[in-house]
Amino acid sequence: MPVSRLQRRVTNRLRDTRTAAGLSQGDLAQRAGITRQALYAMEKDQYLPGTEVALQLAHALGTSVEDLFSLNEGQDVLQAELPADHPGVLKSTRVKLATIGNRLVAKPVMELGDVLNYTVPADALVLGAVPRRKHSVYVQLLKSQKDVESQILVAGCDPAIHLAGEHVRQQGGAASVVGWNMASLAALRALKRGDVHVAGIHLRDRRSGEYNLPFLRKYLRGQTVTVVRFATWQEGLLLKGGNPKRVRGFEDLARPDVRMVNRERGAGARLLLDHLLSRHRIPSQVVRGYGTLASSQIGLGRWIAEGKADVGIGARAVAQLYNFDFIPLQEERYDLVIPTSYVHSHPGMRIFLDTLVTRRFQREIEALGGYDARESGKIIRQQ
Repeated sequence: MPVSRLQRRVTNRLRDTRTAAGLSQGDLAQRAGITRQALYAMEKDQYLPGTEVALQLAHALGTSVEDLFSLNEGQDVLQAELPADHPGVLKSTRVKLATIGNRLVAKPVMELGDVLNYTVPADALVLGAVPRRKHSVYVQLLKSQKDVESQILVAGCDPAIHLAGEHVRQQGGAASVVGWNMASLAALRALKRGDVHVAGIHLRDRRSGEYNLPFLRKYLRGQTVTVVRFATWQEGLLLKGGNPKRVRGFEDLARPDVRMVNRERGAGARLLLDHLLSRHRIPSQVVRGYGTLASSQIGLGRWIAEGKADVGIGARAVAQLYNFDFIPLQEERYDLVIPTSYVHSHPGMRIFLDTLVTRRFQREIEALGGYDARESGKIIRQQ
């Protein structure tokens, strides 16, 4: 596996203990009767000391060998990276892992949302930060390395990706899909950084009316990618069942008695809203709730269901989930953007793509409401 491993599955606390004691490498090396170069190599996990040297180090630091070096109960301990924009995690945080290129990426399970946090099993637990390595942590595996290598990390806002993941799991083998909620533009940026394997996007270019491809030319210029259709869906106004505010169309968002809930910048729904506001010459300042943000389609639906908002822009499938009224605005294409190298090299990618073209999966996703899956799995562009 192309990631850093601690030798012999040992947690090495030598450097942390030395710095806590206020000693330099030279000071500790002199006290323990070893060279500074040898101490440097030990702290870098390039080799572990024998019994005599380990005892000398423990004596010099006033501690025990077990406090400096300990076995991890037979579990693999790896070095993983948090996404570049992540603020950090605490010890024992549950994380999902994915091998992306030469990196092992860790994402906290809690970021999947309040429900999935309790239903999705973690791949590892965070043991602590890697000294002097920003965004790097030590993690203790809770599953096999093979399973981690076969996981596909998909960023996007379509909750149906979890359904695709379940169909992949039923195929057997180690392949699995981890869906990470993210706005379309944020998903593209995460793909460019190498934080995910796949970006799911639904972005309509105002000038050409073309979906998704113009944004690839802008944000992934020069990168070789394969674009695969996931589904086509209907996007529109979500209204509480019975439409108590009697909203008849988009223009009613300007009414002072209508509260909306919006999506974050970079979300397809937000781009659609801003486009329609411009077309109807409605200033965003007059839209009550324009600055109220939901971080996902399901979260947006929850705002309306709980009576915190009257309307929002989302997929028909969300309206069906919450038994909302729905006013269609446009049909959208949701595509998956995959670096072409992963299509051929990732051990689980072929199973994932083959799943999308099965009638069994397509029938089930269409049953969610508002989805047209006839082109699911179709390659739209391959570079």
